[in-house]
Amino acid sequence: MKRILPALLAGAALLAAPVAQAQRTRDTPDAKLAKLLEGRVAGTPVDCISLSRTGSSQIISGKAIVYRSGSTLYVNEPRGGADQLDDNSILVTNTFGAQLCSIDIVRLIDRASFFPRGFVNLGKFVPYTKPKKAN
Repeated sequence: MKRILPALLAGAALLAAPVAQAQRTRDTPDAKLAKLLEGRVAGTPVDCISLSRTGSSQIISGKAIVYRSGSTLYVNEPRGGADQLDDNSILVTNTFGAQLCSIDIVRLIDRASFFPRGFVNLGKFVPYTKPKKAN
C-alpha cells in the first residue's frame, strides 16, 4: 500500500503537467488573429463582401469573424457583440442580396443546444492578402 500511493501521486503529477502547460500557452484572441494573418498585408476596409465568393468563415473567440474568399482573408471585428463569439457558435446570417455588409446582423446559435445566444453587429471588412513576389 505504501508503494501505491507515491506511484499514484507521480502519475497524477505527470497528467497535470501537460494541462498546466496548455493553459499557460493558450493564445489570446489577438495572438490567434495575428498568427492567422501572418505574412499578409491589410488592404483598404470595405463595407461588403460577396457571399458567392466566400468559401468559409472562422471565429476568433471574443474578437472577430474571418471570412475566406480565395486567397484573401476578410477580417470583421464586430461593432457590437464580439464578446459573445466563440467556437461553440453557429453563425446565422440573413442577407438581402448576394453580399454580406457591415450593416448586417449575424445571429449566434449555440452548437450544442441550438438555442439562440445573441447576435453581433458587423463592422467593416478588412482584406488581408499575401504580398506579390517581385520578379
